[in-house]
Amino acid sequence: MKHTLSVLVENQAGVLSKISGLFSRRGFNIDSLAVGVTADPNISRITIVADGDDYVLEQLEKQLNKLIPVIKVKAFESGSYLSRELSLIKVNCTASRRPELIQIAEMMHAKVIDAAVSTITLEFSDTAEQTEILMNLLRPYGIREIVRTGTVAIEKGNSSVSVQSGS
Repeated sequence: MKHTLSVLVENQAGVLSKISGLFSRRGFNIDSLAVGVTADPNISRITIVADGDDYVLEQLEKQLNKLIPVIKVKAFESGSYLSRELSLIKVNCTASRRPELIQIAEMMHAKVIDAAVSTITLEFSDTAEQTEILMNLLRPYGIREIVRTGTVAIEKGNSSVSVQSGS
């Protein structure tokens, strides 16, 4: 089962290395990793998607909380958060097939960001599941290149993962 963790850390050199080292030492694979500064420039948020059962999740939370630069760890429960990833997808595209590809892009709410003689490049921001659907629709045309960010996630509603909130 995939688990999404939000980890608030001190914004300093070497923190990401400590976090990823913890995962590798324990033989856990990271499926997705995204890091960015928060509203407080001294704090960064790391969003991690990892695979494992509830025991693995509990161990990861405990181990992460032991690391000095870690301020807070929150495991998101299914259905309690929103997540997105950004994808740039370059697809083979002849002039005759361009209208079909543009129609697929419009249907999936992707944005055409570049068009060349033999390719079209789409920008797409949605869930990992919707990204897979788009890629499956584009594969018959020939995907030339894909660049995907890691997943970013935020809790739904009034809850937030912040130092002040205590949640």
